Amino acid sequence: MIRPLVTATLLAAAATPAIAENSKPQPVPYVDTIPPARDIAYPGTITLDVDATDTKRGIFTVKESIPVKDAGPMVLLYPKWLPGAHSPRGEIEKLAGLFITANGKPVPWKRDPVDVFAFHIDVPKGAKMLDISLKFLSATKTDQGRIVMTPKMLSLQFNSMSLYPAGYFTRQIPVKATVKYPDGWTAASALTAKATGSTYVYEKTNYEVLVDSPALAGRYYKRWALSPRVNLNVVADTPEELAATPEQIDVHKKLVEQAVKNFGAQHYDTYEFLLSISEDLGGIGLEHHRSSENGVKPGYFTKWKDGPGSRNLLPHEFTHSWDGKFRRGADLWTPDFRTPMRGSLLWVYEGQTQFWGYVLQARSGIVSKQDTLDMYASILATLDNRPAREWRAMVDTTNDPVMSQRKPKGWTSYQRSEDYYNEGLLVWMEVDSILRKQSGGTKSIDDFAKAFFGINDGDWGQVTYTFDDVVATLNNIQPYDWNGFLSTRINETGAPAPLGGFVANGYRLIYADEPTLAFKNSEMTGKKTDLTYSLGLVIDKDAEITAVGWNSPAYKAGLDIGIKVIAVNDVAYSDTLLKAAVVTAKTSKDPIRLLVKNGERIDTIAIDYHGGPRYPRLEKIGSGEGGLDKLLSPR
Repeated sequence: MIRPLVTATLLAAAATPAIAENSKPQPVPYVDTIPPARDIAYPGTITLDVDATDTKRGIFTVKESIPVKDAGPMVLLYPKWLPGAHSPRGEIEKLAGLFITANGKPVPWKRDPVDVFAFHIDVPKGAKMLDISLKFLSATKTDQGRIVMTPKMLSLQFNSMSLYPAGYFTRQIPVKATVKYPDGWTAASALTAKATGSTYVYEKTNYEVLVDSPALAGRYYKRWALSPRVNLNVVADTPEELAATPEQIDVHKKLVEQAVKNFGAQHYDTYEFLLSISEDLGGIGLEHHRSSENGVKPGYFTKWKDGPGSRNLLPHEFTHSWDGKFRRGADLWTPDFRTPMRGSLLWVYEGQTQFWGYVLQARSGIVSKQDTLDMYASILATLDNRPAREWRAMVDTTNDPVMSQRKPKGWTSYQRSEDYYNEGLLVWMEVDSILRKQSGGTKSIDDFAKAFFGINDGDWGQVTYTFDDVVATLNNIQPYDWNGFLSTRINETGAPAPLGGFVANGYRLIYADEPTLAFKNSEMTGKKTDLTYSLGLVIDKDAEITAVGWNSPAYKAGLDIGIKVIAVNDVAYSDTLLKAAVVTAKTSKDPIRLLVKNGERIDTIAIDYHGGPRYPRLEKIGSGEGGLDKLLSPR
């Protein structure tokens, strides 16, 4: 019985052709011919001339001259790894019309095959100068990126307008910039300039400082001195948006006063807030050492009484002058804009800046104490309802700027998204509570602020730090197992969100039937209906779902972002109707029925939720002044 089977098998094998081994190529070797940055002086001063007058089309026209010493191979770089972005987000795709000449003759360039931000050239014999022309094309629609030029204002970042020679620390490359703005416009920057009409000739500086010194310009401009060294520069779409009251400017003055008292030093010669109030210019919040770029929608001054709006932005970005610009994680600091940044300490850089931003907004009165408490409640609730904490440590989110570069995520609650900001805030609140407890109330995080950030008054270079430096500073203030505590907090998974600092400082998170005024303001300014803590979804003004919480009732019912809600319980959708349905379902056994459109398909979705409205707020524990009350009090 076996023999015939063997014979058949052998015959089949003989009939089948032999299979050759699959092809296995070898990689083409890549030799990096881009010279590494060296801390030596560049031989000569770059000149940069920017024509920023084509505001209708959003086109910047640039002429740049780079002196050269020797003939032969040279590499020019476009800034790639940008401070404040913590990632390779230079907009190389918007660089166009690049031509290089020397002695009036074209100099061919070739883009590096691996680093597309690098351009290889051969400097011809006898050349003393490279003359470069290029254009930077602003986004004209939001799906192209941030719009940086409109017919009424512009945001000029010099990193977008220039190339620089490889092989040098950027602080060693001298540069002198000139910008021609539209007639009748006023420009503001941390760089001192001499203006002749609409042409601004900026002081000679180095390339690192130039990139760190953007300009904001526009037709409708106003400036307020907040202190002898700090100014608020505002450009708006209309002159009406510049109508700040004396009381509003006064709290901005108090912001500067409270920050200086808090940190105990100033790390700038002068500091310029650059605030755009616009419907069309892209929003932004970007720190620089002696300035910050802040972009908000109309209503910053005119709708002040409606709620806090975007008023946390300036306290946050101002704090960065100390935390992030002056003191910076050692692995994040780089000598040029090609060296990759590593953000392992962003929970200090951004987390503690987030912490101080909320503290200083309350201390100054830019945002009331109650609104600040209500804004804290939303932060705590977000992390209290973030199942991603089960599998992903907070420190791993410091990789998000490189991984996702702030692009939208579908399931943020299960993916996390730069949680080092807000979870960092929670950790630093816990640090404050421990300092208070261990010292018997004689020490607080204010002592850390002065010890860590308040050194070297007037120094606006950078002082880097490591994890061990943070621990050593805390131990000098109050001995404790800071190494173990911080290591646990930033690396742990599977633990509840670290809300203990708020509890120890006198406030706990609860959920109520009615939203706080700050929560309502967030819904209004965001043009959304936020039912995150009840149904587990957020819906925009067009009735489209923009967020669904992982494992929430909405998730379990099969909802996803991008689905449009047509009706609620057989009645045409409105946000008021949906919120009313949540209230009614609390005393009913019937599910909430949604008629939804998903692509071309119409479905009926039943959400079996009966918990009623749930909105986060903080509840005071006990009586008297707790640690958080003390923390938010003006100094």
